[in-house]
Amino acid sequence: MAAWIAGVDEAGRGPLAGPVIAAAVILNPEKPIAGLKDSKKLTERVRIKLAAEIKENALAWAIARAEVEEIDQINILQASLLAMKRAIEALSVVPAHVLVDGNQSPKIAIPVTAIIKGDDLEPAISAASILAKVARDAEMVELALQFPEYGFAIHKGYPTAAHIAALNKHGPSSIHRRSFGPVARLCAEA
Repeated sequence: MAAWIAGVDEAGRGPLAGPVIAAAVILNPEKPIAGLKDSKKLTERVRIKLAAEIKENALAWAIARAEVEEIDQINILQASLLAMKRAIEALSVVPAHVLVDGNQSPKIAIPVTAIIKGDDLEPAISAASILAKVARDAEMVELALQFPEYGFAIHKGYPTAAHIAALNKHGPSSIHRRSFGPVARLCAEA
């Protein structure tokens, strides 16, 4: 049996609303995928195309999350690590080693290496970055239907001027992160 390596990354640490989503991917060396890189350096159309290819060709992949309530309870870093741990544990193949984007890694029983800018250096982390971003963006578009006044389909919950203006006008929704500065200030004023 080969010693499989999983790449792990998350999407959604910076937004003021919505979950943080992580993905874990074990690429199939016999089915290479061209064009893998940091999801932020790809267009939405290319990310969606690559996400479909990753799901079709990877040996294993999983997507997991930490909810807004968890983010507010344990902080965004811990929630990101929790989502990563959940994604790793959801893989159908147990990896021998895990590569994580960034300088922190989840506490798991498998050897893990954190790699700064790993989403640009390691194809498996790039693949995880793409799956996490595509999944989170799709979820924010869905949430925009529930909360049309905030513009989630456009800014995906990030603190843009339009999002801050909507937040100031309408107050926080149930999917806003109460522990994040602009939302916390509005809650304190209420």
